[in-house]
Parts: sequence; C-alpha cells; structure tokens
Amino acid sequence: MAILSALLSVVLGLTVSFLIFFSLNWLVERTNDKWKARLLPYVFLFPVIILVSVFLLYPAIRTFVESFMEQSQRRGEGATFVGLDNYIDLFTSSSFIGILLNNLLWVLVVPAGAVLIGLLVAVLTDKLGKKRETTFKAMIFLPMAISGVAAAVTWRFIYFYAPPGNPQIYLLNAIWTSVTGQDPVPWLTLDAGRLNSFLIMFIAIWLQVGFAMVLLSAAIKGVPEETIEAGRLDGAGERKLFFSVIVPQIRGTILAVFVTITIFVMKIFDIIYAMTGGQYNTSVLAVDFYNQLFSFQNPGKAAAVVVVLMIAVVPLIVYQVRSYKSQEELR
Repeated sequence: MAILSALLSVVLGLTVSFLIFFSLNWLVERTNDKWKARLLPYVFLFPVIILVSVFLLYPAIRTFVESFMEQSQRRGEGATFVGLDNYIDLFTSSSFIGILLNNLLWVLVVPAGAVLIGLLVAVLTDKLGKKRETTFKAMIFLPMAISGVAAAVTWRFIYFYAPPGNPQIYLLNAIWTSVTGQDPVPWLTLDAGRLNSFLIMFIAIWLQVGFAMVLLSAAIKGVPEETIEAGRLDGAGERKLFFSVIVPQIRGTILAVFVTITIFVMKIFDIIYAMTGGQYNTSVLAVDFYNQLFSFQNPGKAAAVVVVLMIAVVPLIVYQVRSYKSQEELR
C-alpha cells in the first residue's frame, strides 16, 4: 500500500507539473515574438518556483513563526505567542550550550579529518597502478553506500561494552582487556574530554572519506602535467611539488568538499541517535530538535532549534553556491 501511494504521488506530481508547463507554454506561444522571448524562461521556471515555495519556503516560514509560539498544555487550546522566550530558554540552558559546543567540535573535526584523509588516500592510491588503485578506491568508497544507522550498527560491535566476567565480543574492549589486562571500558558513556563524541565523529569521517577521496582524486588527475613537469625542472621535490603546485590548483575542489561535508555534519542525526540517543553529553542540534519535539512535546522550542540550525547552515550554502559560480566563471 505504501509503495502504491508513493508511486501515485510521483505520477500525480509529474502529471500536474507537465500540465502546468504545457498550459503556460501554449499561452506564450500565442503571443508575439517580443513577449514570447520575455515570457518563455518563466514558463520553465514557474513550476520549479511553485514547488520550491510549497515544499521549502512555506515550511521554513512556518517553522520560523512556530519558534515564537508555545503549545498550550490544556487540551483543545492552540499555541500562544511567547515572543523570544523559546530562544531565551535555549541560550540560558547549560545543556543547550553543551549541544552547541558539540556541534562546533563536529564542524571542526569531521570535515578537516575527512578532507585530509581523503586527500592522503587520493594521492597514495594514484601511485598504485590502475588495477590496484580501482580496488582500493572501491573499498574506501564502500561506506558511502550505507546509511548512518547501518554504520552505527556496524560500529556498535567495535565500541560497545560487555560487563567484566563476560566474553568481550566487542573489538575495542577485546583489544583493551587483552593488552592492558584491565576491566572493559564503556567507551560511549565516557564524556570526559568528550571522548565518546570523538569516537562517534570517527564514524562520520569513515563514511565521508570515500566522498572526499573520489572528488579530490579527480581534481588531482585534472592538474595539467605541464605545470608538474615545470616544477620538477625547477628542482622541486615531491613534497614541495604537491604543496606548491598541485594543492593551489585543486584549492577550489578542496573548499567545495570541505563545505559539503560541513553541511552534512551540521545536520548529523542518525549516527548519534543510533549510538547514544544523544545521552552522555553527545547530543547535537538535530538530535535536540527530535527530543524537544517528540520526547518533551515542545514544538515551539523544537522550531527554535531548527531556526538556529538554519541560521548556521545558510551562510555555508551561500558560500558554496558562490564558490561554484566563481569556478564556472574561471572555466
């Protein structure tokens, strides 16, 4: 039934879009050439503008308005306007400040780690020969094919904890107890120095390295051979050649990959929720939104959390779009 409903939605959406386009195109074709040239671009843009308005702009505006409301606890009564109370409650809460700090750590660690490791792998695999390069790249890219929840389930067998006296079937504790002879450690509950958050961040890096590697490898292969040969003739070694010749020419790709992973990290939810549920000081904005909305039944605060997240993400999206435009102009 769900599959049939989804198929009907897709068919209905495509049919309505086609009818709108066909009707507008029919009207424009009956105008003179001067107006046809002016109106025809809007015929193609109008369905897209409608869809973006209905499915993007309206929900964003509705969420912004909802962030100034508070749901009444009395049954049958609607929401009441509370002004900035939801935002004040959030930013005066020590737990929310901790959540913002966690988000900041994710933004600092995961994109940098994924880009650096992806760049290193791209450079090293490029020297293996065609067949081995393809094999290793396929292995490293494979985690991109699984969801965050599947990755979390996989890494549970590495990080999880079995009490002392039980067989240590989880890899990290099996190594820890064998090497040190000490009791197993509940790694995901250790929030001292935010160790548990860093362990979860490594899962996100593991997922994103393949994405960074593929794009950076393509960028490196696109560096003109003439510039590399010129650097060698000037006496540059391999290290200097890489940092002085190759990296400046792939700077745009590095920034694009970094920003893309940063946007992914800002919205991270599934990995954290599957591993800890946001407990033990591992929560981030997306997890806090879920908890505010479904656990605490507070849609106003949940909307305020989303607005904070949107304010943080929008500048990155704007920068990414401008970066793509500048690269297109250079070409």
